[in-house]
Amino acid sequence: MKGVLLINLGSPDSPEVKDVHKYLEEFLMDERVIDIPYWKRFLLIKGIVLRTRPQKSAAAYQKIWWKEGSPLVVISERFANKVAANTKLPVALAMRYGGMPIEKGFKKLTDKGVDDILIVPLYPHHAMSSTETVMVKAEEIRKKKYPKVKTTVVPAFYNEPNYIKAMSNNIQTHLSGFDYDHILFSYHGLPERHILKTDPTKKHCTLDQSCCETKSIAHKTCYRHQCFETTKEIAKVLNLKDGTYSNSFQSRMLKDPWIKPYTDFEFDRLHQEEGKKKLAVITPAFVADCLETLEEIAIEGEKQFLEAGGEDYKHIPCMNDNDDWVALMNSWIDKWENSPQ
Repeated sequence: MKGVLLINLGSPDSPEVKDVHKYLEEFLMDERVIDIPYWKRFLLIKGIVLRTRPQKSAAAYQKIWWKEGSPLVVISERFANKVAANTKLPVALAMRYGGMPIEKGFKKLTDKGVDDILIVPLYPHHAMSSTETVMVKAEEIRKKKYPKVKTTVVPAFYNEPNYIKAMSNNIQTHLSGFDYDHILFSYHGLPERHILKTDPTKKHCTLDQSCCETKSIAHKTCYRHQCFETTKEIAKVLNLKDGTYSNSFQSRMLKDPWIKPYTDFEFDRLHQEEGKKKLAVITPAFVADCLETLEEIAIEGEKQFLEAGGEDYKHIPCMNDNDDWVALMNSWIDKWENSPQ
């Protein structure tokens, strides 16, 4: 019997410091998130980062927390429920970190007799700290507790035509009536070393524009290239003119070099150097609004851009549980369900 397991990043159980601390410890101690030797990671995270970051993150979560709970979890549940209502297959939702672990998702499906699972990492772009860690964790659970269960993983869908169309429709809907002069595509950032590590050729990636534009097998796992491709494809559908849109990367941490340009730098530069006055910001690395979109972009981003001299600002919501996105997911499920074994 077939079933579907949707997996997103996760969230603290509450915006209280103790719950945020617990969540951050699990997240940051993942070797695919902070990819340094265990002893260094232990000293850095538990000895330094977790002494101050939970308090700061808890304050940020408190700004965006809903009555129903974490926005990411609530939105993901709404999305999963809509998807489940449009398929006969059992559908479960899990999170890589926090109180909805992947193992519970497996159990929910296997308790219903499922022995063939379509795993959907809810990340459009491949990265070792998102798609890869979900795949590794799911396989670890399968081998240990459900060895007879078959799994299929949906690959990165950053340039899938129907996904691009759904994204573009969402952007158009939310841009209606907003007289922007620039759109900033702000993607979640990664350390530069992550990009180099995921290059299977170990020589293609040079972290400049040339490598992303030169065809290579490395693009299959290159987060940076895939982000640029998403923007390029959306720009084609929306007929965006050169100079009216650009890319940036947000949410960097620690002191290592991360992929550039940095979103917070762009909020100042776009007005001060390019004279942009009315900015729209879209976050295509996320399918559901969360701390990084609702607090970092919708609240702090607007404040920074307006303080830099900008006149108007609009955060474009993620696709969340909109009907186009639900229909697209159901089409992928239907295709898998009816594919030959």
